[in-house]
Amino acid sequence: MNIEYKDTHNFDCEELERLFLSVDWSSGHFPDKLVVAMKNFNTVYSAWDENKLVGMICVMDDGIMNAYVHYLLVDPNYHGKTIGRTLVNMVKEKYKEYMRIVVVAYNDELHFYEACGFEKGNNTSPMFITSLWT
Repeated sequence: MNIEYKDTHNFDCEELERLFLSVDWSSGHFPDKLVVAMKNFNTVYSAWDENKLVGMICVMDDGIMNAYVHYLLVDPNYHGKTIGRTLVNMVKEKYKEYMRIVVVAYNDELHFYEACGFEKGNNTSPMFITSLWT
């Protein structure tokens, strides 16, 4: 297996749907919206096994100080192959001059992000308003 990493914002609905649903993310049910979202992110790095999308990281930034990792996902069949870590390192390199790179991690992801150099914030809590499209 030879994973290729790309810097692109152009994806097919089917590619995004398959990847997002492989990790049980509800946004995978809206692949047409994901196609548009990918075009709007400042940074999108993706991982490919030949023609198969197997991972991606998407980042929004303010252009000078703060970058926000919105998505990081890797097809479960490719876990343990350093794809996620490589994608994070690509983002860390791009935003190395920024004051802060922020990620909202679920508790079961904390170990991964800490191993990538992130620190859990003190006195902070992620907050959400979630709306499901009908």
